Amino acid sequence: MNDLHATRLNLLAGGTDACTEMERAIGIAQSPACRHVFTRTLFDEARQQVAGTVPQSRLAGLAFTAKDLFDIEGQPTPAGSMVLSHAPAAKADAVAVARLRAAGGVLTGRTNMTEFAFSGVGVNPHHGTPANASDATTPRIPGGSSSGAAVSVATGAAFIGLGSDTGGSIRIPAALNGIVGFKSTARLVPAQGALPLSTTLDTVCAMTRSVRDAITAHEVLAARRVTAGAASLGAYRLAVVKNVFLDGIEPAVARAFEDALQTLRDGGARIEEIELPELAQLQAINATGGFSAAESYAWHRLLLERSGAGYDPRVVQRILKGATMKAHEYIDLVHARHDWITRVEAALSPFDAVLSPTVPITAPAIASVAPGAERDDEFFRINALLLRNPSIVNMLDGCAISLPCHAAGELPVGLMLWHAALHDDAVLAVALQAEKALQKQ
Repeated sequence: MNDLHATRLNLLAGGTDACTEMERAIGIAQSPACRHVFTRTLFDEARQQVAGTVPQSRLAGLAFTAKDLFDIEGQPTPAGSMVLSHAPAAKADAVAVARLRAAGGVLTGRTNMTEFAFSGVGVNPHHGTPANASDATTPRIPGGSSSGAAVSVATGAAFIGLGSDTGGSIRIPAALNGIVGFKSTARLVPAQGALPLSTTLDTVCAMTRSVRDAITAHEVLAARRVTAGAASLGAYRLAVVKNVFLDGIEPAVARAFEDALQTLRDGGARIEEIELPELAQLQAINATGGFSAAESYAWHRLLLERSGAGYDPRVVQRILKGATMKAHEYIDLVHARHDWITRVEAALSPFDAVLSPTVPITAPAIASVAPGAERDDEFFRINALLLRNPSIVNMLDGCAISLPCHAAGELPVGLMLWHAALHDDAVLAVALQAEKALQKQ
Protein backbone atom coordinates (compact mmCIF):
# COMPACT_ATOMS: atom_id res chain seq x y z
CA MET A 1 0.00 0.00 0.00
CA ASN A 2 1.57 3.27 -1.14
CA ASP A 3 2.13 6.01 1.39
CA LEU A 4 1.21 9.66 0.89
CA HIS A 5 4.68 10.54 -0.34
CA ALA A 6 4.69 7.91 -3.10
CA THR A 7 1.10 8.67 -4.09
CA ARG A 8 1.83 12.39 -4.39
CA LEU A 9 4.83 11.66 -6.62
CA ASN A 10 2.60 9.47 -8.78
CA LEU A 11 0.08 12.32 -8.98
CA LEU A 12 2.77 14.74 -10.09
CA ALA A 13 3.98 12.27 -12.71
CA GLY A 14 0.47 11.85 -14.09
CA GLY A 15 0.20 8.18 -13.11
CA THR A 16 -3.01 8.82 -11.21
CA ASP A 17 -5.24 11.73 -10.26
CA ALA A 18 -6.75 13.02 -7.04
CA CYS A 19 -10.31 12.02 -7.95
CA THR A 20 -9.24 8.43 -8.61
CA GLU A 21 -7.39 8.28 -5.32
CA MET A 22 -10.38 9.74 -3.50
CA GLU A 23 -12.75 7.17 -4.99
CA ARG A 24 -10.34 4.42 -3.95
CA ALA A 25 -10.28 5.76 -0.38
CA ILE A 26 -14.05 6.13 -0.22
CA GLY A 27 -14.54 2.64 -1.59
CA ILE A 28 -12.43 1.22 1.23
CA ALA A 29 -14.18 3.43 3.77
CA GLN A 30 -17.53 1.96 2.67
CA SER A 31 -16.29 -1.63 2.80
CA PRO A 32 -16.78 -4.12 5.67
CA ALA A 33 -13.16 -3.47 6.73
CA CYS A 34 -14.25 -0.02 7.94
CA ARG A 35 -17.42 -1.05 9.77
CA HIS A 36 -17.77 1.17 12.85
CA VAL A 37 -14.77 3.29 11.76
CA PHE A 38 -16.73 6.48 11.05
CA THR A 39 -19.22 8.31 13.24
CA ARG A 40 -20.01 10.67 10.37
CA THR A 41 -18.90 10.57 6.73
CA LEU A 42 -18.26 13.47 4.39
CA PHE A 43 -17.87 11.60 1.12
CA ASP A 44 -19.99 13.88 -1.07
CA GLU A 45 -18.23 16.96 0.27
CA ALA A 46 -14.86 15.26 -0.26
CA ARG A 47 -15.67 14.51 -3.89
CA GLN A 48 -16.53 18.15 -4.48
CA GLN A 49 -13.46 19.46 -2.69
CA VAL A 50 -10.94 17.14 -4.32
CA ALA A 51 -11.78 18.46 -7.77
CA GLY A 52 -10.26 21.81 -6.84
CA THR A 53 -7.00 20.54 -5.34
CA VAL A 54 -3.59 20.47 -6.97
CA PRO A 55 -0.89 17.78 -6.62
CA GLN A 56 1.72 20.45 -5.91
CA SER A 57 0.20 21.08 -2.46
CA ARG A 58 1.72 19.24 0.49
CA LEU A 59 -1.22 16.81 0.84
CA ALA A 60 -2.20 16.83 -2.84
CA GLY A 61 -5.95 16.41 -2.41
CA LEU A 62 -5.52 13.09 -0.58
CA ALA A 63 -7.85 11.78 2.11
CA PHE A 64 -7.48 12.37 5.81
CA THR A 65 -9.83 11.59 8.69
CA ALA A 66 -10.39 13.38 11.98
CA LYS A 67 -11.07 11.86 15.38
CA ASP A 68 -14.54 12.69 16.66
CA LEU A 69 -13.21 15.11 19.29
CA PHE A 70 -12.11 17.73 16.72
CA ASP A 71 -14.34 20.63 15.82
CA ILE A 72 -15.53 20.70 12.23
CA GLU A 73 -17.38 23.83 11.23
CA GLY A 74 -21.14 23.35 11.17
CA GLN A 75 -21.12 20.04 13.12
CA PRO A 76 -21.41 19.11 16.78
CA THR A 77 -18.35 17.56 18.40
CA PRO A 78 -19.60 14.45 20.25
CA ALA A 79 -16.19 12.91 21.10
CA GLY A 80 -17.52 9.38 20.70
CA SER A 81 -20.44 10.01 23.06
CA MET A 82 -24.20 10.20 22.79
CA VAL A 83 -24.60 12.92 25.42
CA LEU A 84 -23.03 15.53 23.11
CA SER A 85 -24.53 14.29 19.85
CA HIS A 86 -26.92 17.26 19.76
CA ALA A 87 -24.49 19.86 21.10
CA PRO A 88 -24.28 23.20 19.26
CA ALA A 89 -22.42 23.06 15.98
CA ALA A 90 -18.82 24.22 15.94
CA LYS A 91 -18.35 27.70 14.52
CA ALA A 92 -14.97 26.89 12.99
CA ASP A 93 -12.65 24.00 12.27
CA ALA A 94 -10.17 22.97 14.93
CA VAL A 95 -6.72 24.43 14.20
CA ALA A 96 -5.36 20.98 13.28
CA VAL A 97 -8.20 20.29 10.84
CA ALA A 98 -7.83 23.74 9.30
CA ARG A 99 -4.08 23.26 8.80
CA LEU A 100 -4.50 19.88 7.10
CA ARG A 101 -7.14 21.34 4.80
CA ALA A 102 -5.00 24.38 4.00
CA ALA A 103 -2.17 22.02 3.00
CA GLY A 104 -4.44 20.33 0.45
CA GLY A 105 -5.81 17.47 2.53
CA VAL A 106 -9.44 16.48 2.00
CA LEU A 107 -11.46 15.41 5.03
CA THR A 108 -13.58 12.30 4.45
CA GLY A 109 -15.16 11.88 7.87
CA ARG A 110 -15.14 11.88 11.64
CA THR A 111 -13.69 8.70 13.14
CA ASN A 112 -14.90 6.59 16.02
CA MET A 113 -13.08 6.71 19.33
CA THR A 114 -13.25 5.68 22.94
CA GLU A 115 -15.89 7.90 24.52
CA PHE A 116 -14.22 11.15 25.59
CA ALA A 117 -10.83 9.55 24.79
CA PHE A 118 -10.63 7.85 28.17
CA SER A 119 -9.05 4.43 27.46
CA GLY A 120 -6.40 2.78 25.33
CA VAL A 121 -8.56 -0.18 24.27
CA GLY A 122 -10.79 1.44 21.66
CA VAL A 123 -14.13 -0.07 22.70
CA ASN A 124 -17.20 2.12 22.19
CA PRO A 125 -20.64 0.93 23.43
CA HIS A 126 -22.54 3.61 21.49
CA HIS A 127 -21.12 3.38 17.96
CA GLY A 128 -19.66 -0.12 17.96
CA THR A 129 -15.97 -0.99 17.97
CA PRO A 130 -13.97 -0.97 14.72
CA ALA A 131 -12.05 -4.19 14.24
CA ASN A 132 -8.29 -4.16 14.00
CA ALA A 133 -7.14 -4.11 10.39
CA SER A 134 -4.57 -6.87 10.89
CA ASP A 135 -6.81 -9.91 11.37
CA ALA A 136 -9.62 -10.78 8.96
CA THR A 137 -10.74 -13.84 10.95
CA THR A 138 -10.85 -12.79 14.61
CA PRO A 139 -12.19 -9.29 15.39
CA ARG A 140 -9.48 -7.75 17.58
CA ILE A 141 -9.38 -4.47 19.44
CA PRO A 142 -8.14 -1.51 17.40
CA GLY A 143 -6.52 0.22 20.36
CA GLY A 144 -7.59 3.62 21.50
CA SER A 145 -8.56 6.10 22.02
CA SER A 146 -7.99 7.05 18.35
CA SER A 147 -9.46 3.73 17.19
CA GLY A 148 -11.27 4.66 13.99
CA ALA A 149 -8.46 6.96 12.88
CA ALA A 150 -6.00 4.06 13.07
CA VAL A 151 -8.18 1.65 11.14
CA SER A 152 -8.87 4.29 8.48
CA VAL A 153 -5.13 4.52 7.81
CA ALA A 154 -4.36 0.81 8.16
CA THR A 155 -7.08 -0.21 5.70
CA GLY A 156 -6.20 2.43 3.12
CA ALA A 157 -9.28 4.61 3.65
CA ALA A 158 -7.04 7.57 4.56
CA PHE A 159 -3.43 8.65 4.31
CA ILE A 160 -3.50 10.59 7.59
CA GLY A 161 -5.59 9.81 10.66
CA LEU A 162 -5.76 12.92 12.82
CA GLY A 163 -6.06 12.07 16.50
CA SER A 164 -4.87 12.91 19.98
CA ASP A 165 -2.50 11.28 22.45
CA THR A 166 -2.88 11.76 26.22
CA GLY A 167 -1.42 8.47 27.43
CA GLY A 168 -0.74 6.67 24.16
CA SER A 169 -3.92 7.20 22.15
CA ILE A 170 -2.01 7.57 18.88
CA ARG A 171 0.82 5.12 19.48
CA ILE A 172 -1.29 2.28 20.94
CA PRO A 173 -3.63 1.92 17.93
CA ALA A 174 -0.70 2.50 15.56
CA ALA A 175 1.20 -0.37 17.17
CA LEU A 176 -1.77 -2.75 17.22
CA ASN A 177 -2.69 -2.01 13.58
CA GLY A 178 0.83 -2.10 12.15
CA ILE A 179 1.13 1.56 11.11
CA VAL A 180 3.12 4.62 12.22
CA GLY A 181 1.99 6.96 14.99
CA PHE A 182 3.97 10.04 16.02
CA LYS A 183 3.31 11.91 19.27
CA SER A 184 5.12 15.20 19.08
CA THR A 185 6.09 17.38 22.00
CA ALA A 186 2.66 18.60 23.07
CA ARG A 187 3.35 22.33 22.87
CA LEU A 188 4.29 22.18 19.18
CA VAL A 189 0.72 21.68 17.86
CA PRO A 190 -2.19 23.88 18.97
CA ALA A 191 -5.04 22.03 20.67
CA GLN A 192 -7.67 24.70 20.02
CA GLY A 193 -10.88 23.11 18.82
CA ALA A 194 -10.14 19.69 20.32
CA LEU A 195 -12.33 18.53 23.19
CA PRO A 196 -9.89 17.92 26.07
CA LEU A 197 -9.20 14.88 28.21
CA SER A 198 -6.23 16.30 30.12
CA THR A 199 -5.10 19.82 29.32
CA THR A 200 -1.72 18.93 30.82
CA LEU A 201 -1.09 15.77 28.79
CA ASP A 202 -3.12 16.06 25.56
CA THR A 203 -1.18 16.13 22.30
CA VAL A 204 -2.70 16.70 18.85
CA CYS A 205 -0.94 14.40 16.37
CA ALA A 206 -1.51 11.81 13.65
CA MET A 207 -1.10 8.29 12.30
CA THR A 208 0.32 7.57 8.85
CA ARG A 209 1.62 4.73 6.68
CA SER A 210 5.30 5.66 6.96
CA VAL A 211 7.78 7.74 8.93
CA ARG A 212 8.27 10.17 6.06
CA ASP A 213 4.50 10.71 6.01
CA ALA A 214 4.60 11.23 9.79
CA ILE A 215 7.13 14.00 9.23
CA THR A 216 4.93 15.61 6.58
CA ALA A 217 1.85 15.45 8.81
CA HIS A 218 3.76 16.88 11.76
CA GLU A 219 5.21 19.71 9.68
CA VAL A 220 1.70 20.68 8.58
CA LEU A 221 0.17 20.37 12.07
CA ALA A 222 3.01 22.19 13.82
CA ALA A 223 3.66 24.74 11.04
CA ARG A 224 7.37 24.03 11.24
CA ARG A 225 10.06 22.22 9.31
CA VAL A 226 11.70 19.07 10.64
CA THR A 227 15.48 18.82 10.39
CA ALA A 228 15.94 15.07 10.26
CA GLY A 229 19.24 14.77 8.41
CA ALA A 230 20.42 11.62 6.67
CA ALA A 231 22.95 10.17 9.08
CA SER A 232 23.23 6.38 9.24
CA LEU A 233 22.20 4.36 12.28
CA GLY A 234 25.81 4.26 13.39
CA ALA A 235 25.69 7.99 14.09
CA TYR A 236 23.21 7.54 16.92
CA ARG A 237 23.57 6.49 20.53
CA LEU A 238 20.42 4.65 21.63
CA ALA A 239 19.19 3.30 24.94
CA VAL A 240 16.91 0.44 25.99
CA VAL A 241 15.30 0.85 29.41
CA LYS A 242 15.33 -2.55 31.12
CA ASN A 243 12.92 -1.83 33.98
CA VAL A 244 9.14 -1.43 33.67
CA PHE A 245 8.95 -1.25 29.85
CA LEU A 246 9.58 -4.99 29.44
CA ASP A 247 7.44 -6.18 32.36
CA GLY A 248 4.65 -8.61 31.46
CA ILE A 249 5.71 -8.73 27.83
CA GLU A 250 4.07 -11.36 25.60
CA PRO A 251 6.50 -13.82 23.94
CA ALA A 252 5.52 -12.61 20.46
CA VAL A 253 6.23 -8.99 21.42
CA ALA A 254 9.50 -9.92 23.15
CA ARG A 255 10.64 -11.83 20.06
CA ALA A 256 9.75 -9.01 17.67
CA PHE A 257 11.42 -6.42 19.91
CA GLU A 258 14.64 -8.41 20.28
CA ASP A 259 14.73 -9.10 16.54
CA ALA A 260 14.28 -5.37 15.90
CA LEU A 261 17.12 -4.49 18.25
CA GLN A 262 19.39 -7.00 16.53
CA THR A 263 18.46 -5.60 13.12
CA LEU A 264 19.35 -2.10 14.30
CA ARG A 265 22.64 -3.34 15.78
CA ASP A 266 23.44 -5.07 12.50
CA GLY A 267 22.81 -1.73 10.84
CA GLY A 268 25.43 -0.09 13.02
CA ALA A 269 23.33 1.33 15.85
CA ARG A 270 25.01 1.67 19.23
CA ILE A 271 22.46 0.40 21.76
CA GLU A 272 23.03 0.43 25.52
CA GLU A 273 20.83 -1.06 28.22
CA ILE A 274 20.04 1.29 31.09
CA GLU A 275 17.89 1.42 34.20
CA LEU A 276 15.59 4.32 35.00
CA PRO A 277 14.94 4.06 38.75
CA GLU A 278 12.73 7.15 38.46
CA LEU A 279 10.04 4.98 36.87
CA ALA A 280 9.39 3.33 40.23
CA GLN A 281 8.27 6.72 41.57
CA LEU A 282 5.39 7.19 39.12
CA GLN A 283 2.87 5.18 41.12
CA ALA A 284 3.39 7.37 44.17
CA ILE A 285 3.35 10.57 42.11
CA ASN A 286 -0.01 9.62 40.58
CA ALA A 287 -1.46 8.07 43.75
CA THR A 288 -4.19 10.70 44.10
CA GLY A 289 -5.51 10.02 40.57
CA GLY A 290 -3.21 11.78 38.13
CA PHE A 291 -3.84 14.59 35.66
CA SER A 292 -6.36 12.86 33.40
CA ALA A 293 -8.79 12.05 36.19
CA ALA A 294 -8.61 15.49 37.81
CA GLU A 295 -8.78 17.52 34.63
CA SER A 296 -11.46 15.40 32.97
CA TYR A 297 -13.62 15.59 36.09
CA ALA A 298 -13.29 19.37 36.09
CA TRP A 299 -14.56 19.42 32.49
CA HIS A 300 -17.29 16.77 32.87
CA ARG A 301 -18.70 17.34 36.34
CA LEU A 302 -21.74 19.41 35.30
CA LEU A 303 -22.44 17.25 32.25
CA LEU A 304 -22.26 14.16 34.46
CA GLU A 305 -24.87 15.64 36.79
CA ARG A 306 -27.25 16.20 33.87
CA SER A 307 -26.52 13.23 31.62
CA GLY A 308 -24.36 10.76 33.52
CA ALA A 309 -26.66 7.83 32.69
CA GLY A 310 -25.78 8.26 29.02
CA TYR A 311 -22.03 7.79 29.54
CA ASP A 312 -20.05 4.59 29.06
CA PRO A 313 -19.93 3.22 32.66
CA ARG A 314 -16.24 2.41 32.29
CA VAL A 315 -15.47 6.00 31.32
CA VAL A 316 -17.52 7.36 34.23
CA GLN A 317 -15.57 5.14 36.61
CA ARG A 318 -12.29 6.66 35.45
CA ILE A 319 -13.51 10.26 35.41
CA LEU A 320 -14.90 10.03 38.95
CA LYS A 321 -11.44 9.19 40.29
CA GLY A 322 -10.76 12.90 39.88
CA ALA A 323 -13.67 13.95 42.07
CA THR A 324 -11.81 13.49 45.33
CA MET A 325 -8.51 15.15 44.46
CA LYS A 326 -7.85 18.17 46.68
CA ALA A 327 -6.35 21.42 45.43
CA HIS A 328 -3.10 20.92 47.34
CA GLU A 329 -2.80 17.38 45.92
CA TYR A 330 -3.11 18.72 42.38
CA ILE A 331 -0.48 21.37 43.05
CA ASP A 332 1.80 18.75 44.60
CA LEU A 333 1.30 16.63 41.48
CA VAL A 334 2.37 19.51 39.23
CA HIS A 335 5.54 20.09 41.27
CA ALA A 336 6.33 16.37 41.55
CA ARG A 337 6.03 15.95 37.80
CA HIS A 338 8.32 18.91 37.14
CA ASP A 339 10.98 17.48 39.46
CA TRP A 340 10.58 14.00 37.94
CA ILE A 341 10.96 15.35 34.40
CA THR A 342 14.17 17.15 35.36
CA ARG A 343 15.73 13.96 36.71
CA VAL A 344 14.66 11.76 33.79
CA GLU A 345 15.86 14.29 31.23
CA ALA A 346 19.28 14.26 32.88
CA ALA A 347 19.42 10.47 32.73
CA LEU A 348 18.51 10.43 29.04
CA SER A 349 20.74 13.33 27.96
CA PRO A 350 23.60 11.14 26.64
CA PHE A 351 21.27 9.43 24.15
CA ASP A 352 19.67 10.42 20.86
CA ALA A 353 16.62 8.23 21.43
CA VAL A 354 15.29 5.43 23.63
CA LEU A 355 13.91 2.13 22.29
CA SER A 356 11.01 0.25 23.87
CA PRO A 357 8.09 -1.94 22.88
CA THR A 358 5.20 0.47 22.27
CA VAL A 359 2.91 -1.89 24.19
CA PRO A 360 3.77 -5.25 25.79
CA ILE A 361 0.92 -7.23 24.18
CA THR A 362 -0.64 -7.88 20.79
CA ALA A 363 -4.28 -7.02 20.18
CA PRO A 364 -6.70 -9.27 22.11
CA ALA A 365 -10.10 -10.24 20.74
CA ILE A 366 -12.84 -7.63 21.04
CA ALA A 367 -15.07 -10.27 22.63
CA SER A 368 -12.81 -10.47 25.69
CA VAL A 369 -13.26 -6.76 26.56
CA ALA A 370 -16.61 -5.89 24.95
CA PRO A 371 -19.06 -3.74 26.96
CA GLY A 372 -20.48 -5.61 29.93
CA ALA A 373 -19.78 -5.58 33.66
CA GLU A 374 -18.76 -9.24 33.55
CA ARG A 375 -15.78 -8.25 31.38
CA ASP A 376 -14.76 -5.12 33.28
CA ASP A 377 -11.86 -6.75 35.12
CA GLU A 378 -10.31 -7.97 31.88
CA PHE A 379 -10.96 -4.63 30.20
CA PHE A 380 -9.15 -2.67 32.91
CA ARG A 381 -6.28 -5.20 32.96
CA ILE A 382 -5.75 -4.83 29.21
CA ASN A 383 -6.18 -1.06 29.40
CA ALA A 384 -3.48 -0.77 32.06
CA LEU A 385 -1.05 -2.86 30.01
CA LEU A 386 -1.67 -0.83 26.86
CA LEU A 387 -1.24 2.53 28.56
CA ARG A 388 1.77 1.73 30.73
CA ASN A 389 4.66 2.26 28.30
CA PRO A 390 3.39 5.15 26.17
CA SER A 391 1.96 7.09 29.12
CA ILE A 392 5.45 7.41 30.59
CA VAL A 393 6.37 9.61 27.61
CA ASN A 394 3.32 11.82 28.19
CA MET A 395 4.28 12.22 31.84
CA LEU A 396 7.75 13.21 30.63
CA ASP A 397 6.21 15.83 28.29
CA GLY A 398 8.21 14.01 25.65
CA CYS A 399 7.91 12.90 22.05
CA ALA A 400 7.67 9.39 20.62
CA ILE A 401 6.98 7.43 17.48
CA SER A 402 5.69 3.89 17.05
CA LEU A 403 6.62 1.96 13.94
CA PRO A 404 5.92 -1.66 12.97
CA CYS A 405 8.60 -4.22 13.84
CA HIS A 406 6.78 -7.56 13.47
CA ALA A 407 7.44 -10.21 10.83
CA ALA A 408 5.07 -10.65 7.91
CA GLY A 409 2.05 -12.75 8.80
CA GLU A 410 2.29 -12.05 12.53
CA LEU A 411 0.07 -9.81 14.63
CA PRO A 412 1.45 -6.26 14.63
CA VAL A 413 4.03 -5.19 17.20
CA GLY A 414 5.20 -1.61 17.62
CA LEU A 415 8.73 -0.35 18.26
CA MET A 416 8.64 2.95 20.16
CA LEU A 417 11.44 5.49 19.78
CA TRP A 418 11.18 8.30 22.30
CA HIS A 419 12.90 11.06 24.23
CA ALA A 420 12.18 14.16 26.28
CA ALA A 421 10.52 17.37 25.10
CA LEU A 422 11.73 19.03 21.91
CA HIS A 423 13.83 16.06 20.79
CA ASP A 424 11.29 15.54 18.01
CA ASP A 425 13.67 15.97 15.09
CA ALA A 426 16.26 13.57 16.51
CA VAL A 427 13.60 10.94 17.22
CA LEU A 428 12.23 11.28 13.69
CA ALA A 429 15.72 11.09 12.19
CA VAL A 430 16.45 7.84 14.01
CA ALA A 431 13.01 6.52 13.07
CA LEU A 432 13.66 7.12 9.37
CA GLN A 433 16.79 4.99 9.53
CA ALA A 434 15.20 2.37 11.79
CA GLU A 435 12.25 1.99 9.42
CA LYS A 436 14.61 1.41 6.48
CA ALA A 437 16.51 -1.25 8.39
CA LEU A 438 13.38 -3.03 9.63
CA GLN A 439 11.79 -3.10 6.18
CA LYS A 440 14.84 -4.94 4.84
CA GLN A 441 14.72 -7.74 7.39
